[in-house]
Amino acid sequence: MEYSRVAIIGSGPAGLTAAIYAGRADLKPIVFAGYQPGGQLTQTTEVENFPGFPEGILGPDLMDKMRQQAIKFGATLIDQDVSRVDLSKRPFTITAENKNYTVDSLIIATGASAKWLGVQGEEKLIGKGVSSCATCDAFFFKNKNVIVVGGGDSAIEEALYL
Repeated sequence: MEYSRVAIIGSGPAGLTAAIYAGRADLKPIVFAGYQPGGQLTQTTEVENFPGFPEGILGPDLMDKMRQQAIKFGATLIDQDVSRVDLSKRPFTITAENKNYTVDSLIIATGASAKWLGVQGEEKLIGKGVSSCATCDAFFFKNKNVIVVGGGDSAIEEALYL
C-alpha cells in the first residue's frame, strides 16, 4: 500500500493548481488524473481568458504546461480512475486499478462536464461555433446571433450572460 500525505482526485486546472501548491510545500502529492487527464480544457481550442497568455493558448497545451509544472514540483500523476474512496477512518484509503493508497488529506477536484445533445456534427464543431460555456466563449460571438439549447437553470444562466 502506497502512502502520501496528500492526494488529489482530478487533473483539470483546480486539481493541478492544488498539486503545484502541495508540491511546492514539499508534500509530494499524488494526483489521480484519470484515464482522460486534463479536464474540460483538453476539449477546448483557443483559451484567451487565462492570465499570462495574452495571445491565447490552446486548451490541451495549457493543461500540458500545468501538468509539467505539477511534476516539476514533485507531484506524482497517476493516469487512472479512482474506483473507491474510504473516508471512514484516517488515514483515508483510495483505490485505483485494484491498488490501495493511504493518504492523510484528500482534495477532490473532479470538476464538471457539459451535457451535450448528441446530435450529428456536434462533436466535430466544438470550439468552432458550438460551445458549452458562455462565460468562456461569449467574446467570440459578440454581435452575432446565437442559439442557446437547453431548458434547465444552466441554459437560462448562459442565455442571460450572453
